[in-house]
Formats: sequence, C-alpha cells, structure tokens
Amino acid sequence: QVQLVEAGGGMVQAGGSLRLSCTAPDRTFSTYAMGWFRQAPGKEREFLAAINWSGATTSYADSVKGRFTISRDNTKNTVYLQMNSLKPEDTAVYYCAVAPSTTVMASRTRINAWGQGTQVTVSS
Repeated sequence: QVQLVEAGGGMVQAGGSLRLSCTAPDRTFSTYAMGWFRQAPGKEREFLAAINWSGATTSYADSVKGRFTISRDNTKNTVYLQMNSLKPEDTAVYYCAVAPSTTVMASRTRINAWGQGTQVTVSS
C-alpha cells in the first residue's frame, strides 16, 4: 500500500497558524486529486479540502473556507494545507488522502490512499 507521509502538526494558540504537508513516495498519484480530512475524538472523519492534479481546481468545506488553503507541488509529490486563524474546535487528527477527483474526494465515494494522521491541537 502506498505510504503518504504527513508532517507539520503540533500545538498552537487560538488565532495562530500551522502548515501541514503530505508527501507521496513517487509520482503514482501525480494525476490524482489530493486532499485533507480531520477527525476529532468521538466524531466522524470530516472532509476539509481537495485539489485536483494540476492545482487548477480546489474545493473546501464551509467550516474552513477562508481560513485554510490547499496547494500542491507535483515536483515534490507533496500537498500542503495552510491553516490560519485556528480555533480550538480545529483540534483533531488531520489526514491527507488521494482520490480520482476533487468531487470524489469530497463525497468520499472512493479514497485510494490515506496518510497516517498528524495531531493538531489549538489551545484557547
């Protein structure tokens, strides 16, 4: 199974910023959409953002629109999630994912691979 390696999680105060990254081991997913989900304790895994293979199309959940920005660098096989104006309710384990398209990603119809997860904790 393809290993997606995430980095950048940690603890930050409310109003602060973090940038997550997720790197694939090779160009296997260069033509796939990549995206981010999160899961807080006792809650279902929630879609956050997705970006298509070229970076031309993005999709965001309403809960993070305007605060989070997704981007990708195909030369590094990496997708990023810039998180600004963080709130305590953003505390969760964040997962990157790969899917055939941004629409499929958002609907969770098919997820081809998941990262191992990285903890983000926002203190008030």
